[in-house]
Amino acid sequence: MKIIVGCKLVPEEQDIVVQADGSLDVSRATPKISPFDLNAIEAAVEVKGLVGEAHITALSVGDKTLENSKARKDILSRGPDAMTAVMDDAYTHLLPEQTAEVMATAAREIGFDLILCGDGSGDLLAQQVGTRLGALLDVATLSGVSKIVSANNGKLVVERALESEVEVLEVTLPAVISVSADINTPAIPGMKAILAAGKKPVGTMTPSALGVAQGAASVELLETKAPKQKERLNVMIEGDGEDQIAELVSHLRKILN
Repeated sequence: MKIIVGCKLVPEEQDIVVQADGSLDVSRATPKISPFDLNAIEAAVEVKGLVGEAHITALSVGDKTLENSKARKDILSRGPDAMTAVMDDAYTHLLPEQTAEVMATAAREIGFDLILCGDGSGDLLAQQVGTRLGALLDVATLSGVSKIVSANNGKLVVERALESEVEVLEVTLPAVISVSADINTPAIPGMKAILAAGKKPVGTMTPSALGVAQGAASVELLETKAPKQKERLNVMIEGDGEDQIAELVSHLRKILN
């Protein structure tokens, strides 16, 4: 079985600097795997264990950040057998429809039976790429999968945990599946896996080599800013009598008006 797992590199949150105008400076932020993609990688490893023989390719789309050797090794140490990076300077701030278009073209080139995606990216959290990818590839598409039950005879049985029930679904491959954040707990790579990651193949692709002509997105990202922080008044009301209740109501009215 050929498995592709989507991996996005996002800035480490603690390294992001909020400027005076609220804009975000990520120039010094260390790249890391999007937390939701860790679940997808772990799910890919689980499927490989179920089918016995499978090859997992980590597919990532982005700019020169993908050249970061530490980030590449982190991805490969978690189970993928190889990595393919589609890189271009114009891919710094791709939106979901653009990312899905590039991934679809690359997936056709690589070949696949199953594509696994995280619930969303750790920066935009648009939760669109998996669904868009499935539509572009014209294959069965599922989202919100919370458990991989079985994998055999070219089919997967999965579960989706809903608000008051659990769906059990059988999907015929090829397929694109987006997994939920609670599908698993990503394993921490051991030293042996980290050392082995350095020997795994990493391939690179360019838009021109893939024949991807990036069209204009229907949605444009104008800016990203940190939310304004409001100063807390820290008003403490002691007691539980009618006077204290009246004081609380008075404060609430001032805030709401």
